[in-house]
Amino acid sequence: MTLNEISELKKQIILYGKKLGEKNMSPATSGNISARCADNILISGSGTCLADLSEDEIVLIDRNANLIDGKIKPSSERNLHTAIYAIRPDINAIIHCHSPYASAFAVCRIPLSKPIISENVFYFGEIPVAPYALPGSEKLVENSAKFFAKHNAVLLANHGIILGAKDIKSAYYLMETAETYAQIYLNSMLLGGAKELSKKEIEELYALRCAAKS
Repeated sequence: MTLNEISELKKQIILYGKKLGEKNMSPATSGNISARCADNILISGSGTCLADLSEDEIVLIDRNANLIDGKIKPSSERNLHTAIYAIRPDINAIIHCHSPYASAFAVCRIPLSKPIISENVFYFGEIPVAPYALPGSEKLVENSAKFFAKHNAVLLANHGIILGAKDIKSAYYLMETAETYAQIYLNSMLLGGAKELSKKEIEELYALRCAAKS
């Protein structure tokens, strides 16, 4: 990548980090964003605020999470990001945040799996919960990254949510979708429980998803 291309990618990270902040999905210095940058990875720095990032707070690391360029320490979750990229070559951007509604399910260790919203079935199928591990630890990587073999998003028990997509814009919209689904799920429980889609209706959504990919 050229320096201009790297700068443009950083601007995308800054833009969608700001949007996460505006939607209250990344309070204070929680969460992180990364994007593939040729054979390397751009990632937000440790202790930075996604809603208020600057270009010098986004650093370049290699596939083994070693710092290549930047004056601050990469995010403590960098090893989880690199592990997900290694598993999923189709994922080019990752967002991890502590959005309130999705995180509520994460702390209760309840997967977002009920088929009550067509968009959630279409984009995620389900969002499972990875077992708890200390944030930033190798155990967190071990417990969580493997779910990406079959899923695009994972709740991190007592922590938050992480998801991946083809680019930063798509990852942001998926995060909005997941957070909205969690909010609707919670509200539906307060109203006595949502009516789930039927097996036939779910199969139709999966068929539509397969057609969209072809």
